[in-house]
Amino acid sequence: MTAGAVRRPVNDPRGPRFPAGVSGTARSPGSPPGDVEAEFVATARRFAAPVRGVGLLLTSVFGLLAVPDDLMPLGFALLGLVVVGAVVDCWTGISGRGAPLALGFAVARVVAICATQEWTGGQPHQWALNVLTTTAITLQWEWPPKVAVPVTAGLLAVDLAAVGFGEGGAIVLRLLAECVLARLAFVLLRWSSRRVDVLRDRRADLERAEALTLERHRREREYLALLHDTASATFLLVAANGRDTDPAQVAGYARHDLAILTGSAGGPTAQDSPVDLKASLHAVVERRPLTVEAEWRDVPLVPASVALALVRAVREALVNIERHTGVDTAALSVRGEGDGVVVEVADTGPGFRPDDVPHLRRGIRGSVVERMTAVGGRAVVTSSPGAGTTVRLVWPDG
Repeated sequence: MTAGAVRRPVNDPRGPRFPAGVSGTARSPGSPPGDVEAEFVATARRFAAPVRGVGLLLTSVFGLLAVPDDLMPLGFALLGLVVVGAVVDCWTGISGRGAPLALGFAVARVVAICATQEWTGGQPHQWALNVLTTTAITLQWEWPPKVAVPVTAGLLAVDLAAVGFGEGGAIVLRLLAECVLARLAFVLLRWSSRRVDVLRDRRADLERAEALTLERHRREREYLALLHDTASATFLLVAANGRDTDPAQVAGYARHDLAILTGSAGGPTAQDSPVDLKASLHAVVERRPLTVEAEWRDVPLVPASVALALVRAVREALVNIERHTGVDTAALSVRGEGDGVVVEVADTGPGFRPDDVPHLRRGIRGSVVERMTAVGGRAVVTSSPGAGTTVRLVWPDG
């Protein structure tokens, strides 16, 4: 057992305990990115370069139309550089590699087009301005601020040097506004994806807590059923027989009950391996004072948890026959059916109305019906006054 874990009896109704230090809280602000946030960041950085490449290619095709005829060789050379850069950008997005190479081509395109705009269309030229702003915007999504800010500032300086610092006020304002908006959009979307991760963590915590609660309730029901089968039965024996009860016999019952309730004997099995149901039910039948007429047909092996539920349900049914019917014989039928098993316990006693049984009586509901439901089976009690009682146990249900 690991350090910090708490060991409890097998039948403890409080359920399992986590090792110390394990909690169900959502991720803290300083924790690593979750799946959604990490996927968003990776996607943004992966598609920023291809978007830049395609955008600059379209911009350059239209920009080439403004180049004077005598400078068309220069215009085509710049367009060739843009085409090569677009190929590198698309390759970077597809392969997920070569981001520094794509950054280098992005800088080279802006520098080349901005530095030559005096000959390709005059100052300031829309081709150069659009290339500059498109590159600066995509850098905000592709690179962290420590890279994007100085690179953008350097590209802006190149453009201002080409057009003149006195005429670059509008360029500075436009570039600043577009870069701030691009960075803000990226931050807001990243925050939203982080929020999704937090909500997913909380949902997982709630599902985990719900599963633990269901398990705890199942163990509580099992514990109450065990209590009914053991200590309650012993107390009823003492109350019914009074002073005629053998103290040594009562002490033996009490020791046996204590062993079951603390999990040292007879508790739920740790391994749900297949067991011989026929042998298990034989042991129950042989220990009863009733004469049990048993019929066995193709009895299959069943998981240990299912066998335990069936054994306890059959035992409870036989105990009820002994206590309440006044008959000394019962019939037990066990047969395989498909991949499951059907067990029936019947008597010819006075019968009763199952709907009239008080809610606080847990014999049928706790020791029979709930036990079978807990292992994926079904229990049906059929009875009416004067017609005897039949308890039908089916596993699996359906």
